[in-house]
Amino acid sequence: MIKKRKLQKKSNLSLKQKMVRKMKKLKNSEMEGTFLVDTSALINRKLPKLIKKGLKGKILIPNAVIAELENLANKGNEAGFKGLEEIAKLHKYKELKLKFIGSRPSEHQIKYAKSGEIDAMIRNLAYGQKAVLITSDVVQAKSAEAYGLKVLFVKTKVPKIKNKFLFWHKKILKFV
Repeated sequence: MIKKRKLQKKSNLSLKQKMVRKMKKLKNSEMEGTFLVDTSALINRKLPKLIKKGLKGKILIPNAVIAELENLANKGNEAGFKGLEEIAKLHKYKELKLKFIGSRPSEHQIKYAKSGEIDAMIRNLAYGQKAVLITSDVVQAKSAEAYGLKVLFVKTKVPKIKNKFLFWHKKILKFV
């Protein structure tokens, strides 16, 4: 039974890895235009790297993303603060024009955020603005592609978990 679970986890990870590898990369000529930023790209601090690689144009930030970041920050979650700091830093780039768009999420959308309601709001804004969606969220990226949106998927490095050992009376207890 344990072996089956391990195999299932490995197959799920490999499926996710395959999905990431199949993501289309934008050409240099597509690095200028209108871009809409997802919460995950802000939290993972990917925009400065993209700007250094030549990203130019209009950056749209949904008010739903601001609401998500504020909610996280109000709960004491560091990710919320990171995302808000990232937005504040974007104002210094001369090659970008920042614009905040869309409405804040309703109670219904907040209640069903884990089911993808806020992600759907973000995709709808990208579609309506004919913008390229910038995200670090694999599910959001694949959903957007399914709707025919252009997506700039920025990978995040997943830290490798190192084995920690605890020595206790000549016995080794392994913690993961």
